[in-house]
Amino acid sequence: MLHILPAVTLLLTNIAAIEPPQPRTFDQVYWSDGDSGRLNGNKFRLANVDAPETGGVGARGGAKCEAERELGFEAKAFLVELTRNKDLQVIVSYGPDRYDREVVELAINGKPLADIAIEAGHLRPWPHKGRRALAKKPDWCAIAMGGDGTRAAP
Repeated sequence: MLHILPAVTLLLTNIAAIEPPQPRTFDQVYWSDGDSGRLNGNKFRLANVDAPETGGVGARGGAKCEAERELGFEAKAFLVELTRNKDLQVIVSYGPDRYDREVVELAINGKPLADIAIEAGHLRPWPHKGRRALAKKPDWCAIAMGGDGTRAAP
């Protein structure tokens, strides 16, 4: 028993000295659209949120209607301004998606970036577990028409 005590003390001392990993910080961001882009040149996608698409209507992966494209450009402009000359921290990384983008949660000045953009109305929650969506993708055309995903009253 006396031989075990020093080993346990040494182990506990080493565990206490381990610090949690620090968030990775990036000072260069390029936004492809409202939920993806590049951090210091590395492709990323924001986790558990969706932004309206900016690609051409009818194009593969593009917007479903012109109103969605307009919302998409507004979302991108909002994020460009929000992050201009700011440091961004990766607070959680979920690894790569099927397009080899790192799926991340970002923070700016300690506040989750997705929360800021959701509160401003530019992003919507789209929760995932791994690569599986837990809810339907937001219908940005319906949102553009009614504000909450439903059609506006005539």
